[in-house]
Amino acid sequence: FKMKKENIKIKTKLNINKMGKTSLIMSLVSEEFPDEVPLRAEEITIPADVTPERVPTHIVDYSGTDTCISANVICIVYSVNNKKSIEKVILCLKLLNVLILLSGHRVPLILVGNKSDLVEHSSMETILPIMNQYSEIETCVECSAKNLKNISELFYYAQKAVLHPTGPLYSPEEKEMKPSCIKALTRIFKISDLDNDGILNDNELNFFQRTCFNIPLAPQALEDVKNVVRKNMSDGVKDNGLTLKGFLFLHTLFIQRGRHETTWTVLRRFGYDDDLELTQEYLFPLFKIPPDCTTELNHNAYLFLQSVFDKYDKDRDCALSPDELKDLFKVFPYMPWGPDVNNTVCTNEQGWITYQGYLSQWTLTTYLDVQRCLEYLGYLGYSIIQEQESQAAAITITRNKRIDLQKKQTQRGVFRCNVLGARGSGKSGFLQAFLGRNLRIREDRKSYYAISTTYVYGQEKYLLLHEVLPDFEFLSEADLACDVVCLVYDISNPRSFEYCAKVYKKHFLDSKTPCVIIAAKSDLHEARQYYSLSPLDFCRKHKLHPPQLFTCNTDEAPSKDIYTKLTTMAMYPHMTQADLKSSTFWLRASVGATVFAVLGFAMYKALLKQR
Repeated sequence: FKMKKENIKIKTKLNINKMGKTSLIMSLVSEEFPDEVPLRAEEITIPADVTPERVPTHIVDYSGTDTCISANVICIVYSVNNKKSIEKVILCLKLLNVLILLSGHRVPLILVGNKSDLVEHSSMETILPIMNQYSEIETCVECSAKNLKNISELFYYAQKAVLHPTGPLYSPEEKEMKPSCIKALTRIFKISDLDNDGILNDNELNFFQRTCFNIPLAPQALEDVKNVVRKNMSDGVKDNGLTLKGFLFLHTLFIQRGRHETTWTVLRRFGYDDDLELTQEYLFPLFKIPPDCTTELNHNAYLFLQSVFDKYDKDRDCALSPDELKDLFKVFPYMPWGPDVNNTVCTNEQGWITYQGYLSQWTLTTYLDVQRCLEYLGYLGYSIIQEQESQAAAITITRNKRIDLQKKQTQRGVFRCNVLGARGSGKSGFLQAFLGRNLRIREDRKSYYAISTTYVYGQEKYLLLHEVLPDFEFLSEADLACDVVCLVYDISNPRSFEYCAKVYKKHFLDSKTPCVIIAAKSDLHEARQYYSLSPLDFCRKHKLHPPQLFTCNTDEAPSKDIYTKLTTMAMYPHMTQADLKSSTFWLRASVGATVFAVLGFAMYKALLKQR
């Protein structure tokens, strides 16, 4: 049975004849006991509109063993008045076990005790030890093809065994839920606990109920649920809300009472398949990106991520400590952010990722690997909390850059700047200065990316710096594809500028990508470069902006002016170098940025006070 619930195939079988398999099928279809029973019934399809689960069901009368495992569920029929037939059930189960192990395909089994009209006693006392021995057995049903007793129930349980199997959820021997089920339900609890206080209050319970079952619980029904938990465990309800232990207890109770469909409805709503793994369809919804377009988070996605940040920022310091970050990622199967993230985005003085740094990292992931972003949003339950069809609703695909050039404007919010230069030229320092740092970083935590916000004409934009490895002969299209280029050289190293000149002439001379040359380590003595032209003459010859002096060896935080210029050039690639040299142009851009930065800081302080 697949998650799409296309159809179910039921096979009835046993190794010996005259157990009533064919009679059961004929009685179900005709609703009366047949006068003449054929040796074998033809395959019968029960249409979806007459089944409780609205799933078409194929019933196959079968006596062999070699192809049984192609079924979705197998009904093993025995006669309650024939002890030898029960012995044959054990032999049949052993054989099926071997076939299932060889195929790797788990098939739920239903034991069917037919001809209950011929005896006054039940066979369950004999059958229960067998059921305890084989976890694949979902249930046992005693019925009679002759008087139609429990015939429809038999096939209902067969459907239920496929749609809502017990095996992945519960261990009958230990009388408790399996670890994989507990793990899945724990993730669901954490996602549903919107304020992260460890309990599901009435609002959260109702949101959960409406999400999974499309109907809220009445106030009295809520109290009844909590009272059931209170009676059975002392710590299942706290502050009139349901704890994780209480939540797990309720699902254990559902399963023990045969209401597997309740737990399965919850699991499947949150993306789980029959093996309690998140499905590929849930984690990776179909998403196509046209050539020369980029991917960004939209407004609703940022609001969702802000709510997630607020949920786990327990001390309200607008930064995520290592423990808070670990708590946030408990709904993930692995830790998605490595130690290099601290050198990729802004952190506070303690090295903790700030609110701005957190949003920047999400922006970076969306831009570089949108499929990974969709996966991460899936773990956080984006489509469920935001009541969207999938995580794809969080993503905006920008229009083709050629159209931006033609229209001389862009709606994009993320711009990529590739930083190239010879080894030791100061590229890493240039990236870290963008994050407000002027100290050396640990090599084992080195990052080749840095991302943060800049402001151009009062608009907040993300600038993504990418340090490209300095292998001149092996620069790929990905190394060259960007919105603006930074060519960095060390003014104290006489051989440093030559690399920038060669890269520019080979890859960017005829390109429409704006270029800026950075004279790094400007606090050091300037050496004469071993190149035919000085850096200034080279810029004049190729109509580039003069080399921009830069150093991160300062007591104060490095200046952000150069990053504003880079973002502006990325936003207006159609502008000529003459336009960019205009002091009026940069004055308007920087004043707009300053005003917006002041307003942004005021709003940030107000948000911090409110939280």
